[in-house]
Amino acid sequence: MPTPPPADVIAPHTHPDEIETRAAFDRRLATGSLAGLTVQGLRLDLDPVPDLTATDVAGTLFVGCRFANREVGADLVRRGANVVPPFSGLPYPTQPSHLYTPEDLAAGFAEGGFAGMYDTRVYTHFREHGGALPDVREALGQRLHDHGVDNALADATRAWLATHGPQSVVGVMGGHAVPRGSVPYRMAAVLGWELARADRLVVTGGGPGVMEAANLGAFLAAWPADELNTAIDLLAAAPDFTDHDRYTAAALAVRQRYATPPAVPQQRGPGLDWARTGGLAIPTWLYGHEPANLFAGKIAKYFSNAIREDTILRLARGGIVFAPGRAGTVQEVFQAATKTYYGTDGASGAYVFLDRAYWTRELPVESLLRPLFAASPFGDLSTTVHLTDDVREAVRVLTATA
Repeated sequence: MPTPPPADVIAPHTHPDEIETRAAFDRRLATGSLAGLTVQGLRLDLDPVPDLTATDVAGTLFVGCRFANREVGADLVRRGANVVPPFSGLPYPTQPSHLYTPEDLAAGFAEGGFAGMYDTRVYTHFREHGGALPDVREALGQRLHDHGVDNALADATRAWLATHGPQSVVGVMGGHAVPRGSVPYRMAAVLGWELARADRLVVTGGGPGVMEAANLGAFLAAWPADELNTAIDLLAAAPDFTDHDRYTAAALAVRQRYATPPAVPQQRGPGLDWARTGGLAIPTWLYGHEPANLFAGKIAKYFSNAIREDTILRLARGGIVFAPGRAGTVQEVFQAATKTYYGTDGASGAYVFLDRAYWTRELPVESLLRPLFAASPFGDLSTTVHLTDDVREAVRVLTATA
């Protein structure tokens, strides 16, 4: 029988020797030594260009950094540094030092529409270089990129987890094809709105449908409920994600309309406003044919779908809501169930299934999940399964013990 890995294997780690911002780099540079540090994804070719000629760089790793010229990198290697330069010809950063924002993914839409935005250009490149089975050079670039996202995601969530604990992170799963304005879409949006207002970090797979709706609710958490309904009505003018340009334009228009949230007392802690301005989305370019979900506060976009799926479920220790969905959603149910059954990532929260009839008759997942959880080596976990048709009941279950 599989056993959980040791706690130190799955726990987020702090790496004080990693430098990911220019401000942190400049502070360490002023000491005269970068020895033993890792410098990630910085533009060291921009003014003020740092003078590294007298700096101790023994054992320093520069990964994905840009220098003023090749000689700078060569000199660093001669003096004991290790340099992994950014790969040329890639439309994405080899080692991103921060998570994406909606503005990052949508960059270029105003000039070139859906085909011209950053997100689509990366997807086009991904397809042209082998897709899920890339050539060696592309594979290395993608792995470095995804490691950078891993690192940035750990940095972004560390303060949240320290303030609120792992049981405050809630995943929302469900169908990607749910049209804007539909009843399931509105339910997921209200769910995200309620959870964010209850200081829960909403995490989705970053796609359209239920995922977009949940992030939309979190994006508008500071606004009254009638504004959430207004936003959904505006988005419903472009309900189908396959109409890429109209779908994306509607999202950007709603973002612009609600760009400045009303001033309300904040209780989440310093630097955590993004949790109530969209929460977190974790999408993948494997599904790059779907428009980007532009309502998350931070976006951890991966090339590897396997890493992305595991990451969502690892983070969502405060429970997972499953809205109606098909094969992908059912796969996520049992992928999550495996982690819960074996305690892979520690204690799990509630499994909340929205739409009782759907999950008991159309796709009777409950009949498999309850006996499975009852046989867990950690005791009877079947009571973690909840079915409801009421969003507010779902919120009560998810906020009862976190």
